[in-house]
Amino acid sequence: MTARRPAALWLGCVAALLLLSALSLSIGAASLFSGDLGAGWLIAVSRFPRTAAALLAGMGLALAGVVVQQAVQNRLVEPALTGTPEAAMLGLLAVTMLVPGAAILWKMSAATVAAMIGTAGFLALATRVPRQDPMMLPLVGLIYGGILGAIGLWLAWNADLMQYLGTWRLGEFSGVVQGRYELLWAIAALAVLLYALADRITLLGLGEAQARSLGLNHAQTRALGLAVVSAITALVIVTVGALPFVGLVAPNLVSRWRGDNLRANLPLVAAGGAGLVLAADILGRLIRHPYEIPAATVFGVFGAAVFLWLLHAAPRRGDHG
Repeated sequence: MTARRPAALWLGCVAALLLLSALSLSIGAASLFSGDLGAGWLIAVSRFPRTAAALLAGMGLALAGVVVQQAVQNRLVEPALTGTPEAAMLGLLAVTMLVPGAAILWKMSAATVAAMIGTAGFLALATRVPRQDPMMLPLVGLIYGGILGAIGLWLAWNADLMQYLGTWRLGEFSGVVQGRYELLWAIAALAVLLYALADRITLLGLGEAQARSLGLNHAQTRALGLAVVSAITALVIVTVGALPFVGLVAPNLVSRWRGDNLRANLPLVAAGGAGLVLAADILGRLIRHPYEIPAATVFGVFGAAVFLWLLHAAPRRGDHG
C-alpha cells in the first residue's frame, strides 16, 4: 500500500495540471468554436503560449524560493523578499536607458547580472541579521527591496519609463503570445540543474560550518544557487513581470505536507508552483470576464493569506529557522 502512495500522488498532480491546462486553453475573450478565428490557430498563437508561460513561471519561482530559503535558513523568505526582482528591474531600466533598441537576450542578461548583484547584497545583509526571530530577515529583505524599488521608480520617472516599470512590477499573462515567451523554456533546464544539485542544496540549509564539515564547498554552492535564482527571476520579469509569494507558498505547503526530503519534494514544489500560478491566471480571467485581473494580483491576495497563516500556525514537528 505504501508503494502505491507515490504513484497515486503523481497521478493526482498530473491530473490536476492537465485539468488546469485544459481550462486555460478553453477560457478567453474569444470563443474557440464560434468566433472568426480558427480554434487551432488561436490555441497555437495565444492560448498554449499563455498556459505554458504560467506553468514555467510558477515552476521556476517556486524552485527559486527553495534555494533562497535553504541559503539563508529561513522558511519565510523568497525571491520577492530579497530585493532580487527590484534589482532585475534596475538592470532592465539601465539597459533600456542606455541601449533602447537592445535585443531581448541583452535585456535578460542585464537583468540577470543586476539580480545577482542585488541578491548578493541581501545575502551579505543576512549574515548580520540575528537568527533568533525568523521574522527579522523577511522584514530586512522587504526594506532592502523597497530601497531598490524606490531607486528604480526615481530613474523611471526621470527617464519617462514609468509604463515599462509598471509592466515589470505587475506580472500578468495577457500579452503572452507565440514568439514572446520562449525564453521561459530555459527555466525547465534550470529546474533539471536544481534537481541534480538537490543534495548540495540540502546541505546548504544546515549552515556554513556544518555543510563544510560534511565536505560541501559552501561558497561555490551558494554562488551557483544565487546564479540560478537570479536567472529565473530575470527570465520571469522580462517575459511576464513580477509574481509575488510564489517562492514562499509552494515550498512551505509542500514541506508541511511531505516533510523536508528536498530531493523528493522538488518535483512537487515545481508542480505546486506551476499549478497555483496557472490557477491564479485562470481566476483572473474569470472574475470579471471578458476583462482580466493580473495573475500577480490574484496570487498576491492568496499568498498574503498563506503568509499570515504561516506566521500564526503551529510549527511543524522538526521545523527549525
